[in-house]
Amino acid sequence: MGRIKAFDKLKDTGYTMPVLFVGHGSPMNGIEDNEFSRYWAKLGKEIPEPAAVLCISAHWLTRGTHITAMDAPRTIHDFGGFPKELFEVEYPAPGSPEIAKSTSDLIASTSVGLDHDWGLDHGCWTVVRHMYPNANIPVLQLSIDYDKPASYHYELGKELQALRKKGVLIMGSGNMVHNLRMVAWDKMSTPDFGFDWALEINEKFKQLISAQDHQSLIDYQKLGQAARLAVPTPDHYFPLLYTLALQQESDEVSFFNDRYVGGSLNMTSVKISAS
Repeated sequence: MGRIKAFDKLKDTGYTMPVLFVGHGSPMNGIEDNEFSRYWAKLGKEIPEPAAVLCISAHWLTRGTHITAMDAPRTIHDFGGFPKELFEVEYPAPGSPEIAKSTSDLIASTSVGLDHDWGLDHGCWTVVRHMYPNANIPVLQLSIDYDKPASYHYELGKELQALRKKGVLIMGSGNMVHNLRMVAWDKMSTPDFGFDWALEINEKFKQLISAQDHQSLIDYQKLGQAARLAVPTPDHYFPLLYTLALQQESDEVSFFNDRYVGGSLNMTSVKISAS
């Protein structure tokens, strides 16, 4: 009864919100006017205005699962070596302890801690500030329990399904192809340059997503050497699984920002919408 009562504080909207997986790339995308940031701004105008944004970012890795539950989450500058201008950015979106509690209560498979220390990391705010520049929509983050396997994250993602009817925009933020050790720094200014293996696995990932073959995407390590190069560590891949877990059979899937950066990174992003 307690779970239901807390969750009902979020009102039914009568429609189903889309779900996103966003390739966030460099923190500089947070302040640059480029094809990626322009598309994020376009999305913000196209999607029904959300009651809140719930972001699963590659940059909040924890033991256990936690959700930000403060009134005013801080802007986290979790990077180094970038211009001063980037460190000066503040994104003062409100949080929502009430929505945090409702979401925590909705998840039955594990205990979700209410966090008052984290905030909004660059996997979240660099994207959301382009979508909602007025910072007037509550933004929350759900952490990634890094000790758990891919299947755990997929199953946990399923438990968020009801939020789509409550006006919450759920967004996974990472990169499907993310191998920093193999970046061709001399090719960073070459538009859409990707190594052969990056092109191969990106096309395979898109094919599997379109076919709703989620099991193969959960078992990504079985997809061969290209997948192992694309996902040397799963931090940037796990957010995709939360997004896919929310895909319904009748949903429409589209891809955006389908570009490569520095050979071994991609910005390929996914929008899942009710048909």
